[in-house]
Amino acid sequence: MNTNNTQKETGLTPKEAGELIGCSAYTVKELARGNRIPFYRVGSRYLFTRATLMDWITDQEQNNYRKEDK
Repeated sequence: MNTNNTQKETGLTPKEAGELIGCSAYTVKELARGNRIPFYRVGSRYLFTRATLMDWITDQEQNNYRKEDK
């Protein structure tokens, strides 16, 4: 395993993105296929950026909080 993953900001693989957000690589790819998580593609590869995923998590938390507030 690459120990520099904690420093990697761009080009995160689905496995690395999954480790960051707490789910499997399969789930990350399914979210990307459904355009429900921010990603970019290089060829057929799904890639992610740490900052964008952290923003996405914040948005998810706020959306879920607002739903329960109603």
